[in-house]
Amino acid sequence: MKKVLVICGAGVATSTAVIEKLKSRLKDRNLLDEVELHQGKVIDSDHNWENYDIIVSTTYVPEHVQVDVVDGVPLLTGMGEEDVLEQVEERLQEQFS
Repeated sequence: MKKVLVICGAGVATSTAVIEKLKSRLKDRNLLDEVELHQGKVIDSDHNWENYDIIVSTTYVPEHVQVDVVDGVPLLTGMGEEDVLEQVEERLQEQFS
């Protein structure tokens, strides 16, 4: 099971919007049962980065983070949304291999 962390500044509204789009995409691709989606705010997640396979973020992620980070802002604006969804899907598929 792969773990994806969706983070934003406050861990509420923005990350909720992003996580819903990810859930929809993963469901459409029959991947939802293979992925755990978690959400939070960047400050609370600082000590748990290594517990996740991918981070989708709408805010700054500290440089010391060694986890694959995807910029989730396009999932909010709609501009470049498909590219981000494809990026997440491709990175998950690579890790399933």
